[in-house]
Amino acid sequence: MELTVVIVNYRVKYLLEQTLRSVEQAIQGMAGEVIVVDNLSGDDSIAFSRERHPDVTFIENQENVGFARANNQAIMQARGEFTLILNPDTIITPRCLQEGIAWMRSHPKCGAIGARMMDGNGVFLPESKRSFPTPWVSFCKIFGLSKLFPRSPWFAKYHLRYLSDLEPQCIDILSGAYMLCRTNVLQQLGGFDEDFFMYGEDIDLSYRIVKAGYENWFLPTPMVHYKGESTHKDSMRYVRVFYDAMLIFYRKHFPRFNLIFYPIVKLGVIIRAGLAMARRLVKRILPSGGKPVTEAWPWVIISDHADEVARRAGINTFVESIPADGNCNVLIDDGCHTCAQVVDYIREHSDSSRLAFHIFADRHGIVISPKMS
Repeated sequence: MELTVVIVNYRVKYLLEQTLRSVEQAIQGMAGEVIVVDNLSGDDSIAFSRERHPDVTFIENQENVGFARANNQAIMQARGEFTLILNPDTIITPRCLQEGIAWMRSHPKCGAIGARMMDGNGVFLPESKRSFPTPWVSFCKIFGLSKLFPRSPWFAKYHLRYLSDLEPQCIDILSGAYMLCRTNVLQQLGGFDEDFFMYGEDIDLSYRIVKAGYENWFLPTPMVHYKGESTHKDSMRYVRVFYDAMLIFYRKHFPRFNLIFYPIVKLGVIIRAGLAMARRLVKRILPSGGKPVTEAWPWVIISDHADEVARRAGINTFVESIPADGNCNVLIDDGCHTCAQVVDYIREHSDSSRLAFHIFADRHGIVISPKMS
């Protein structure tokens, strides 16, 4: 078997369905298997997907065991030569797999590969390529130096913004949203470290892959990642869990820096938590008023049967083409477009910050939006 695709699901029913549809199209012609591990979503995610994807193997946990442990349940039974770790809020294309596997076959030292991730509106996600969070890199990240000097090789190593995202790059850290790995390497390393419940486990695994003598590569093959829209980075919980994960990483790999780094990270947590609280307070005191701009924008429907899509999606009026001012919602019908065509359309039109992209999931009449949780 050539490929195993591993997806951990938690309460993203329709996004998971979209991801599985893209995986089905991407693995056509390949000997592959797909394993979905559900972390007690508490909804009908699995029943909904099992009916539509009978060839997928589903593992239903009776508790939320976290991202690392849930992935390991599937990794340790993977039969493919390669294993793709994939988030349930992504859209991949055949190119992602074809180019990734071809690269690994021609680069024996390559242990894992990442792709050029875009958010739902086509904006490049900088976590597609990252550097190891050494004490200096982490300091610049925590205290905002990387944002102040985003193109500096000295201050902005965390997201490597000074490296092109349109060319292959040998990098340090890949995102757990999309990691194409050699299965034997994954299994020899024991998969993800289960001390990480959420966040940081992809950094740790990437670090261990390199320590084992392999390379991690970023390829500029485009894909869409809705970036865990259920994760609110202004929340206190996100700040605490993310920086706790950093402390676990440092205790494991840089123990000699504990006495220095621990208080720095704790100070960073206090500062970030304070900023998160301030943002939430401002939002409460100064409500935005009215509907978000995108709700007032006209709709353009990319479909062979736009009238029918509009009716099923509950859109009363739509226009034939993008208005002169560029402000509009673009609804792409996946009933007459492959996932690769959807990704390409978003990428090709992503230069306009005034377009909001949505996907009409024809099979169940749902609009997939970046704002979905």
